[in-house]
Amino acid sequence: MVDFSKNYFELFGMPVGYRVDKAALAERYRELQKVVHPDRFASAGEQEQRVSLQQTTHVNEAYGTLKDPVKRAIYLLKLNGVDMDLEKETTHDTAFLMEQLEMREQLAEARHQPDPVAVLDELMGRIDGMIKALMAQLAMQFETATAEQLQAARESIRKMQFLNKFHAEAEALEADLEDND
Repeated sequence: MVDFSKNYFELFGMPVGYRVDKAALAERYRELQKVVHPDRFASAGEQEQRVSLQQTTHVNEAYGTLKDPVKRAIYLLKLNGVDMDLEKETTHDTAFLMEQLEMREQLAEARHQPDPVAVLDELMGRIDGMIKALMAQLAMQFETATAEQLQAARESIRKMQFLNKFHAEAEALEADLEDND
């Protein structure tokens, strides 16, 4: 049985924090699925099947949240009493926004470069480095979790959202270039 009163970290038997052991998370996910998966309750009564489905949904949601760096950070904010709505929030760091504009221009021009794949590789490497740096910042910000650090984490999350979107756009262009070869 899944205890719905536990937070996602407790559900997976992990310490509450930004850094997670992905292998342990995946292992615990498989263990929980063995217990709650609806296939185990195919011949059970309707009530048991419904409970199994609710538990499976909860476990899947928890796993998806802990596995994803942005969702995990937002969840940690929530556990610390800070609500965040990425749809309505954006970074106010003008230097970061200017850098994003420049990188988007490079992405838009990449298709017309002599070696567009090399340009994309360089851009995606740069983005990956920025994302890793933000993840390291988030880990430190959640370690102390002061009000100031939680607000800084919020800003890191906003930036990471920008970078994830940009990375996805670069991957889409790369796929498009590969399809047209």
